[in-house]
Amino acid sequence: MKIVIAITAASGALYARLTLERLLAAPEVSEIALVCSARAREVMAHERVVLPEDARIRTFANDDLFAPPASGSARYDAMIIVPSTVGTVGRVAAGAAQSLIERAADVMLKERRRLVFVVRETPLSLIHLRNMTALTEAGAVILPASPSFYAAPQDIGALCGTVADRAVALLGVDVPCYEWGE
Repeated sequence: MKIVIAITAASGALYARLTLERLLAAPEVSEIALVCSARAREVMAHERVVLPEDARIRTFANDDLFAPPASGSARYDAMIIVPSTVGTVGRVAAGAAQSLIERAADVMLKERRRLVFVVRETPLSLIHLRNMTALTEAGAVILPASPSFYAAPQDIGALCGTVADRAVALLGVDVPCYEWGE
């Protein structure tokens, strides 16, 4: 599988790192296109999050609209925006792509491919909810960054890992994770 992973400046860069680690652990993931918004790297530095490095990761600048994820002919299988700002949600919902992240998301929608937004915002306004509804109606999945406590996680990484597990599963990647009733 070829996956696009986009990171925006929402707090919660740990979700991005954990999602990336899970994708790299999956043998069916052959390529990852990584795109960070202008402020995402600043947020990652502030939150002391370092992303893993791997030969399968190709990094693209968010202003590079000639990068492969900007075209449906690049044939990426799925995309995740983790964490996603509600500003990114709004621009994609409006069809107003001005960056590679937004254009790649637009491509996923028009090509009817998997698109997951891990939204990290609270509380949500009516505008936010309407934008998320529009994306859901267009075929995207909205996954609020709401960790699960079922498996009794022992630390923040394990707690946030429950969101990363769910996100990766929604992309169609099979990774070991907690299942209810175990």
